[in-house]
Amino acid sequence: MDGRIFFYSANANGEIEWIGSAMIWLLLALSVANIMLIVLSARANHRRAIAPAGAATAMRELIAGGRVREASERCAREASDLGRVLEQALARAPQGGEAMTKAAEQAADELLAARLRGLERLNLLGQVAPMIGLFGTVYGMIVAFQGIVANGGAADPGLLAGGIGTALVTTFWGLVVAIPAMSAYAILRNRTIAFSDEALASSDEMIALLRPAAGGN
Repeated sequence: MDGRIFFYSANANGEIEWIGSAMIWLLLALSVANIMLIVLSARANHRRAIAPAGAATAMRELIAGGRVREASERCAREASDLGRVLEQALARAPQGGEAMTKAAEQAADELLAARLRGLERLNLLGQVAPMIGLFGTVYGMIVAFQGIVANGGAADPGLLAGGIGTALVTTFWGLVVAIPAMSAYAILRNRTIAFSDEALASSDEMIALLRPAAGGN
């Protein structure tokens, strides 16, 4: 089997068929972009970026020890979503526990929405790639049928092979892009939501330590 057929489309004379090849090259570029996007999305939505266990423990100890100012300063330095959520909650401490809880929930929702919008790029890529592959499939079949018409209805195997080859290869690359993209999107989306819920739950635990003091103000 000649593996080169996966990287360009050729006509019956062995010459490059530029339109079909351009779609194959576009899908190849998208496959590389897909791998990079999956890696970057996985790194950006890791537990350390959303709900780091070590930071949660340190901030919980500060709040439990009554060092709320230090906890607030630690949150301001913390780059994770947990730090931002708790920072917003502690800023509302003088207004009571309910205000702190609402501030934490609002901050968590905003941060999660921003992360999910970033992950939508994978979803978009996973939906667009099969459409490009389908476009190549339709184009390849048109080329094949035009070859039959040009020969007065006789099926020239060389002409048919070129068109059908374009149709199948573009479909192949469309699926190569779409399957990992959609799988990664589903996995990363669910994981990001789980980490965000974990960060909010940790924040609620720390707010609960402050409720009597906040309510007494």
